[in-house]
Amino acid sequence: MARPAKQWIYSKASPKTVPDGLRQELSAKAAALIETHLRPKYIQPPTNPQFNYVIDIFTKWRGRNFYFMSKYACPGPNRISPHFEIGFARLTFVGGDRFDLAYFRHTGKWWTVFPALTADEALELVRTEGLFHP
Repeated sequence: MARPAKQWIYSKASPKTVPDGLRQELSAKAAALIETHLRPKYIQPPTNPQFNYVIDIFTKWRGRNFYFMSKYACPGPNRISPHFEIGFARLTFVGGDRFDLAYFRHTGKWWTVFPALTADEALELVRTEGLFHP
């Protein structure tokens, strides 16, 4: 059976930058979420100090992506470094006031689960859904 001919289609260009007002608003709301919910729940004294444990949760911007990051301590005797950072949730700006929400899979890839959410909807999912926790 013959393959169909390739054709060009229009794809809306994604925005290059996030508006400053939206960037500041999301950063402030995420900081409040981290202080009230994520840090009290996930930063605990280690039960077994031989294994990695969370010592900090923070956010950072990179281009149009907003990452929730966790910093882990590595107390074991065979460690490569004393600590490392890894992202556990990512909001990607897609235009208007909308974001795609993704989590970091065990395969080392980001997986978008909820497309085109408002900032408030995305932050509520980060708070409630287990996929988006450190």
